[in-house]
Amino acid sequence: MDKIKDTRSFMRITHRYLGYFLAGIMAVYALSGVLLVYRDTDFLKNEKKYDKVIGKNLSEKELGRELKMKNLEVEKTEGTVLKFKQGTYDSATGQAKYSKKELPFVLDKMTKLHKAQSKDTLSPLNTFFGISLFFFVISSFWMFNPKTKAFKRGMIFTIAGLIISILLLVI
Repeated sequence: MDKIKDTRSFMRITHRYLGYFLAGIMAVYALSGVLLVYRDTDFLKNEKKYDKVIGKNLSEKELGRELKMKNLEVEKTEGTVLKFKQGTYDSATGQAKYSKKELPFVLDKMTKLHKAQSKDTLSPLNTFFGISLFFFVISSFWMFNPKTKAFKRGMIFTIAGLIISILLLVI
């Protein structure tokens, strides 16, 4: 009985203080997650103009990669100047003049939280956050006595959440 009480006490206390610690991180992840939902729109984005010299004689694909533009499509070529929806590129000089719609600096950095890879400086934070959220899932089952009505209802909601998540993933 003492071992069960010790485990429950440990889980509740750790859950509480880890929750306070992660509250700020969760607010940033929540906001950036919502922003990512609308990344295919111009929501909160500002147009930024660029004028720079890049490599000469780039192919359409190389140009898109260099300018960090997905689906860049050259619409017209006049001599050495390639014209695309966002601007122009002179393949003889490497001069690129174009515009991009981008999130403000801080919001752009926030959305990178969700896109971090193992090589990025944010990867330890993402890993810690993911493991902490998983701990929250597990430790939440120690918040109530399993014999209570609240725990039993909680299990129904847990199963419903799992089923809805899985269904939405597969459709």
